Amino acid sequence: MTDPWFAIRLAWRDTWASWRRLTLLVAAVMAGVAALVAINSFTDNLRHSVAEQAEALLGADLVFSARAELDTNVVVTALVDSISRAGGRDVIVARSVSLAAMAYLPRHGTARLIQLRSVDTGWPFHGEIVTSPAGVWPRLQEGQAIVDPSLLTSLDAAVGDTITVGEGRFPVVGTVVTVPGEVGLQSAFGARVYIATSRLPSTGLLGFGARAEHEIALRLPATLGAQPIADANRPALREARVRVRTVADDRDTLTNALTRLGRYLGLVALVALLLGGLGTASAVHVLIKQRMQAIAVLRCLGATSRQILLAYLLQALCLGFVGAVLGAAIGVGMQQAMPTLFRDLVPVDVQLFVSLPAIGLGIALGCWTALIFAVLPLLAIRDVPPLATLRPSAGRNASRRDPARIGALLAVMASVVALAAIQVGSLRQGAWFALGGGVALLVLWLTALLTIVVARRVSPRRAPYLVRQGLANLHRPANQTVTVVLSLGFGAFLLTTLFTAQANLLREFRIGGEGPQANMVFIDVQPDQIPILDDALRAEGIAPISTTPIVNMRLLEVDGVTVSKILVEGGGASSPDGEASDSSTERGGLWAFRREYRSTYREALGPSERVVAGAWFDGTDTATGQTAAAPAPISVEQDLAKELGVGLGSRLTWDIQGLTLHTVVRSLRSVNWARFEPNFFVIFTGAALGRAPQTSVTLASIPDAGARGRVQRQLAERAANVTSVDLGELQQALEMVIARVVSAIRFMAIFSLVTGVIVLVGAIATSRWQRIREGTLLRTLGATRGQVLTILSVEYVALGLAAALVATGLATVAGWSLARWVFQTGFVLPWAPMLALAGGLVSLTLVVGLWSSLDVLRRPPLAVLRND
Repeated sequence: MTDPWFAIRLAWRDTWASWRRLTLLVAAVMAGVAALVAINSFTDNLRHSVAEQAEALLGADLVFSARAELDTNVVVTALVDSISRAGGRDVIVARSVSLAAMAYLPRHGTARLIQLRSVDTGWPFHGEIVTSPAGVWPRLQEGQAIVDPSLLTSLDAAVGDTITVGEGRFPVVGTVVTVPGEVGLQSAFGARVYIATSRLPSTGLLGFGARAEHEIALRLPATLGAQPIADANRPALREARVRVRTVADDRDTLTNALTRLGRYLGLVALVALLLGGLGTASAVHVLIKQRMQAIAVLRCLGATSRQILLAYLLQALCLGFVGAVLGAAIGVGMQQAMPTLFRDLVPVDVQLFVSLPAIGLGIALGCWTALIFAVLPLLAIRDVPPLATLRPSAGRNASRRDPARIGALLAVMASVVALAAIQVGSLRQGAWFALGGGVALLVLWLTALLTIVVARRVSPRRAPYLVRQGLANLHRPANQTVTVVLSLGFGAFLLTTLFTAQANLLREFRIGGEGPQANMVFIDVQPDQIPILDDALRAEGIAPISTTPIVNMRLLEVDGVTVSKILVEGGGASSPDGEASDSSTERGGLWAFRREYRSTYREALGPSERVVAGAWFDGTDTATGQTAAAPAPISVEQDLAKELGVGLGSRLTWDIQGLTLHTVVRSLRSVNWARFEPNFFVIFTGAALGRAPQTSVTLASIPDAGARGRVQRQLAERAANVTSVDLGELQQALEMVIARVVSAIRFMAIFSLVTGVIVLVGAIATSRWQRIREGTLLRTLGATRGQVLTILSVEYVALGLAAALVATGLATVAGWSLARWVFQTGFVLPWAPMLALAGGLVSLTLVVGLWSSLDVLRRPPLAVLRND
């Protein structure tokens, strides 16, 4: 045959003849593309929204921030004066302070933890704050407060009531609805309260030991560029331990973060597409087996194997395109629901629009996946000789070293790496993703083969005949074992891994265990306020679990090199608390040199610490560190030591409220930061810090909620600066935040399970005729419909068990790896929930299998035998 259109006509005719079977192929590709398009489109929406709302997110053109008072910082004041002179009256300056505090409602005697922020007139310069009732924001300058609605609910208060914050009293004139740049979940750790900066001194909260964030925001005229000013003065500001931010800085940082989030969520969605590829390969494999006679006839009529191969490749490509287009349309619809899913997780008002690049990429990836996964099974067409028309068993055996098959397999592997690299934007990370997915699929495939071998060789002789017949279906011709275990097992593996990681992460934040467990923390307790706290606790019959002194300090020198020199000469990385620096140094991120340390002194290790290098204090150390010749010993957390580039014997010099302290690193510690107890980067001896100005943090266990409220009320009245944190409420807030983040990832993982179900239906549908013949023969021999149903049930329960067991095993390994290497926590397997998930997977396999096999029971035996 030399007709150039032969392959196209053959593909068209065969598609119409087999459209019912090929519908599942389209559906498999469609589900994966829908997830990809939804995520990538939403990520584009986020980037666009950040670009448009960047000014509103920052609220100003230029912002200076630090943990210390900025009006006394010579570098900042000189720079602000210089900018004001250059811009004249067009330069507007606003000051802001943020800190944690307690809000107290005298009318009811209730107190709650809040996030207090003071603002000046005119702030924010860009963006709009929405309040209820509208237009009350300017009334802050009259000495009133605007609060988060959740605070009124928790205090049983209403607009018009007066709350006490520290020593200041503020009438509540309204509630805040939206504030540009703030994430809704921030209020989970303390309701927001806004007051005027001019009224902040009346609270008395900025005394010794206060941990506040100070900001100076500037609005600049068009003649002054914020970015050139920031870039020119960044080294001097860095030396002064002051951060500077511009609209461009915030836009780039947030855009990069949201893009990475979208890409990693897209990887989970990509798994659904790859599962669709496996479904494509399975469907094409069965289709070619059913078309062997037709292919042999075409060979007799002169068609070449290349023409037939091209026809079926065109068919796979076209079907992939149809599935990709339908998936893109569904993805655009899903995109409309994404803002609700990510509500309170992103700091922008997401503006939805159709992203053509995301749609184009999704369609291209869907077509390529359908094509590349169809190649390997289609190569079997070359093995069909014309003689197969007369002798179906005729054909040459495929060589294991067939270059075409090896090339197709390598192409599939390279495609998986390329697809992942395109999605995540990194070839290396794409390769790691492909390797991890490949290992999981290999384990699933080996499990499926093992299931077949065990079913063939280990037959329970004493089991009823129907059970043995059902287990025999696992290894008979046209069995579904490999396809079902691969498809459902991989989707279940992802979901179970996410659940296991979430359970272990939340476990670290739960209050419980042996011995007295603290559920209240009292922070910034002044030395003269310790008796007040003790009296309040004793009145409730409570004794403090522990009281830990805290001393504020800054790092001056590291092994003889001044921190100022390091900050000026080095670059920076991003800090754990989100502080942005500029490049990297040999010593690590600049956050470790710039930050203010809150350290303690004690003679024993805490329960969440262990020494990993060196030796702990032996009780004989009396060095005070007043001279460089006799430095005081300290213990440094191991990760901080890496950031600072120090080790055992390194010498660190500290500034403690103007006094210089010389120290030497005696030991390195590992710390479990997730535990609810005071943990510190640096620990000193009592001889070195015992006489330093200090505050303290006290832990207590107060089981009764009423008693907790009474203690908080007494402290609000007698020691207003003390912040009391209810760990039970904090735990609930952490669980809510983690659950919201995990729910977004799980939403994408569900698509993998949905695709797995589609592939499962396809696997059952492709072996449908084989099952109908077997059921007919059994019914002809006297089997009832109930007995045939029992045989099928045994088969699908066995398949579901195999998929569930391997998914649980893989999820256990993956969950342990995440706990060990990512979260760095202990690992406990949540047996009960995982068994429930495994039972759900078995039930799902059984229901889908029986639903797809109804024809086995409905077809009359005579009709089937006549077709044979």
